[in-house]
This record gives sequence, C-alpha cells and structure tokens, in this order.
Amino acid sequence: MHGPAMSGWLLMALCALTGASCLLRTRNETGEGLRAARAEALMGFGMAAMAVPAAVVPPPAWGWAVYAVLFGAASLRALWFSRHRGHHRHHLVGSAAMVYMALTMAPGGAAAQGGPGGHAGHGTAAAAGGIPLLTGLLLAYYAVYVVRSGARLIPVAAASGGGDGGGPAKGGWGARPELALACRLAMGMAMFAMLLAL
Repeated sequence: MHGPAMSGWLLMALCALTGASCLLRTRNETGEGLRAARAEALMGFGMAAMAVPAAVVPPPAWGWAVYAVLFGAASLRALWFSRHRGHHRHHLVGSAAMVYMALTMAPGGAAAQGGPGGHAGHGTAAAAGGIPLLTGLLLAYYAVYVVRSGARLIPVAAASGGGDGGGPAKGGWGARPELALACRLAMGMAMFAMLLAL
C-alpha cells in the first residue's frame, strides 16, 4: 500500500502473523476446516506481501500480475467450494478484492494513472482508488464483516473461558475456535485498511 512506511510495515506484520497462525491451524483441521485454514493462510501471506511499503521495497513490475493470477486462481477455487459452505463465499469476495487491488496498483492501472510513482491521490478522484463504487462496496462489505466477526468473537471467548478454567482446548491452541475467528477479524481489518489506502 502507498501510505506511510510505518503503517505499511505494521500492516505487513499483522497479515504475516495472521497467515502464520492460519497455517498452524491446518495441523489441527480436517475437511472443510482444513480448506478454510489454507485459504486464509494464503490470503494472510498475500496481503502481507502486498502491504510491504512500495517506497522502501519497490515491487517488480510483473509482481502485480503474479498477485492477480494467484488470487484469480484462489477466487475460482473459492467459487467451486462455495457450493457447499457459506464461508467460502467470503473467501471468494476476499480473493476477488485482492485481484482488484493488484490490477488497480499495477503500472498502468487506475492508481498508476493518478500521478508520479503510481501513488493514489495525485490525480482525479476516479483514478485515486480504482472504481469508486466498487471500492466503496468492498469497504462497506469489510466494515460489516469486521463488526460481525468481532461480535461473534466475544461470546466464543467468554464461553471458552468457562468450565475448564480457560486452559487450552484438546488438540492444542491451534484447535481453539476463537483463534479462527480472531484470524478472520484481523484479516478483515487489514483488508479494510488496504482498501482504504487504495
């Protein structure tokens, strides 16, 4: 993202840690949970790579095409699995949003047309953040998603701290349901921040 370097590094660290915790969750998951944890790990690491401050580490010109292809394939995978479970629809929206951001930030994309260095905000309002209506819809989606995820996290955390003294669940810390919710909440907030900086 093209914001201040410190916020870019913090966003990158948050996404990388979230991706790592989702990757660790794959050890305790099977079936549908395993597919979701893998998709969330890919999203976390992809978001971390895209959040590296461009002023400090300029991405290669072909990097945006790699992101678009990678998350385009993830979108197709999420579309295939969304026939069975609802959470894959969220993965579909997230992967499609990553494709949109990659295309917008690519040289020659909407953000690159905004001014020198491809930084958003240097040109017209239409060029600053891609397609304003689509960016706004994605921002609204992620705002609602973050609020709903946060609300769902509170009862799970309170219920898990109950009868067993709050110790780790069977299968280790990676099997705790609130970890998956916390990962999704962190990635939703990070996606909202990335879209806002677009």
